Amino acid sequence: MLRAIYPGSFDPITYGHINLIQRASKVVDELYVAILNNVNKKYFFSCEERIKLTKDALKIFDNIHVESYSGLLVDYAKKNGINVIIRGLRAVSDFEYELQLANANRSLNKDIEILFLMTDTEYSFISSSIVKEVAKYGGNISQWVPKNVEEAIFKKIGNNNV
Repeated sequence: MLRAIYPGSFDPITYGHINLIQRASKVVDELYVAILNNVNKKYFFSCEERIKLTKDALKIFDNIHVESYSGLLVDYAKKNGINVIIRGLRAVSDFEYELQLANANRSLNKDIEILFLMTDTEYSFISSSIVKEVAKYGGNISQWVPKNVEEAIFKKIGNNNV
C-alpha cells in the first residue's frame, strides 16, 4: 500500500491545493493532508478551523486523511508509515525553497521520497496569502477557494461580500 503525505499550513486551502490533492490521490492508495501547527507562526485560521475547512473541502475523496501535525514532517511520516512526500510547484520561484526542504528531509530520513507536482496553469498564481489579501479589500475570491472557505474568510474579516 502506497501512502503519501501532502503537508502545508492550508491557511486556507485553495483550489490550487485541491488540484494537487486530487491528482496525488489518484497515484497513491492513501494520501495524508497534514496541516502544520507551528506555535511560532501566526495563522489567519486556528488549527481546528483549518482542519474543519480542509475536511469539508475534501469530503468527496475517500482515500484522504486530514490531520494536523507539529514538529518534523519526517517524524510524522515515519510514525504513520508514510515514505512519500508530495510537494507542489507553482512557478520556478518555488523550486529553490522546495529543493532545500526536500534535501533537508532526505538527509533526516533516507527512506523518504519527495515527489513534485506542477500545479495546473489555471492555479499557478494562487496562494493563500493572495486569497486573504484580496478578501480583505472586498474582492471576489470565489474562483480561488471553495464556498465554505470563502464564507469563513469573509466572516472572519467581518465582511459579508459572499
